[in-house]
Amino acid sequence: MPRPAAARLADIAPFHVVELLTRARQLEAEGRDIIHMEVGEPDFPTPAPIAAAAVDAIRQGKTLYTPALGLPELRAAISGFYRTRYGVEVPAARIAVTNGASGALNLAFACLADPGSEWLLADPGYPCNRHILRTYEGRPRAIAVGPDSNYQPTPAQVAAAWNERTAGLLVASPANPTGTLLTRPEIAALAGTCRARDGHFLVDEIYHGLTYETDAPTACAAGDDIWVINSFSKYFQMTGWRLGWMVIPEAFVRDVEKLAQNLVLCPPTPAQYAALAAFEPETIALLEQRRAEFRRRRDFLAPALEALGLRVTARPEGAFYLYCDCSELHPDSFALARELLEEAGVAATPGIDFGANAPERHIRFAYTTGVDRLAEAVARLRRHFGR
Repeated sequence: MPRPAAARLADIAPFHVVELLTRARQLEAEGRDIIHMEVGEPDFPTPAPIAAAAVDAIRQGKTLYTPALGLPELRAAISGFYRTRYGVEVPAARIAVTNGASGALNLAFACLADPGSEWLLADPGYPCNRHILRTYEGRPRAIAVGPDSNYQPTPAQVAAAWNERTAGLLVASPANPTGTLLTRPEIAALAGTCRARDGHFLVDEIYHGLTYETDAPTACAAGDDIWVINSFSKYFQMTGWRLGWMVIPEAFVRDVEKLAQNLVLCPPTPAQYAALAAFEPETIALLEQRRAEFRRRRDFLAPALEALGLRVTARPEGAFYLYCDCSELHPDSFALARELLEEAGVAATPGIDFGANAPERHIRFAYTTGVDRLAEAVARLRRHFGR
């Protein structure tokens, strides 16, 4: 009889939205029409200039390993992006190109998380973050956040939760599942709270670019001791290319490089050459058009869900999600999500995926499909709830 899996696996839950997606695909194979509002993936194809750059690279034989921290020219392009988009100087030497934002977070926690060290994370929050941390023997500690703080942790909450085992804080702006933002002063205050305790501060910025009233400020402007994670998946619509980046405090660059050399060798080479076209004016112009379309979808869907009794509890300033209180309609969001999928043909994500902070009361809808399909989803929900 072989030995069992590592004990840490007991703390790593399945990603329920993926299991719902699997069931949705089964129903589609049976001939059902399913409206997908569950997975956080843009429905637009990767912009043509990016795809063309990948094809050109492959044709030219640019498919060998790159340096572990990424192509020097791509790191320089990302540095230039910070300069032009945010007015912030971020040296290319502090930028690591990674295997998606998930790869960045794996490298960060592999570098920083000692066994038993505790890390503060917002609840609700993206579930894989706590599971990646646990994989490296760190311990996630949830900070319950809600509408009173725009679903973001406050310095007072962080200070109250900090103890001798706490190693750092991870936040996201825009956040998943709520779409809420941290302001520049709020980022600076959280950074100061961590600095005062000799802790690390990590900021997930993977939905930057997908904001609708204002551009999100980057934490890179709040100090060069902050770990900042970003991705080509969301705004740049390269989900399957598995490419992201991380801005690393200078003292840890060599440590991350050693880890990358051993864990992944390098990010995908064709994807890196493709990403060189992501910052071209032609590409940005197309992405900005698509950002406007996401805003149009949000502005249609939010009031429509509210009219059905699905109360949008967060201020959705970015990303492409609406986090709704469904308790007036159903006492269990997980059961509701299954019911909506099976009976109404609408796939949404239950709150259980995002933590232990009243998950049964909340359900997330992604507006990652066209307005016509969103309108059909609303019609199906209206019939289902008898509204």
